[in-house]
Amino acid sequence: MARILIVDDEPSVRIPLLRALQIDGHSVEEAVDGADALGRLTSDETGFDLMISDIRMPVMDGIALTLAVAAERPGFPIVLMTGYAEQRERARELEGLVEDVLTKPFPLAEFRAAIKAVLERRGL
Repeated sequence: MARILIVDDEPSVRIPLLRALQIDGHSVEEAVDGADALGRLTSDETGFDLMISDIRMPVMDGIALTLAVAAERPGFPIVLMTGYAEQRERARELEGLVEDVLTKPFPLAEFRAAIKAVLERRGL
């Protein structure tokens, strides 16, 4: 199974998603904002297989995080999430850098299916 980093500043969103991915057998770690996630990604020696990030967060948002990760690790799979239409529009600029942009709120089954599809496309 995959090693996944989930990034969201809201525990009420992050924790259920983390648990759903763990139920699917994945090893999941969490970060509370983009800066925290970038630190984890760059300092981790064993490597993550996928990052799932909210777009709207304090300190470093998901767009800035995606750009930083893509510069550091080209081709690294990223899935973004947002509940805001204007943030989804901003994510269109990242075409080719992200695997998917999920619109919140979404049922957990839909989330799990989207992540499964990304991992299968990547052979994970």
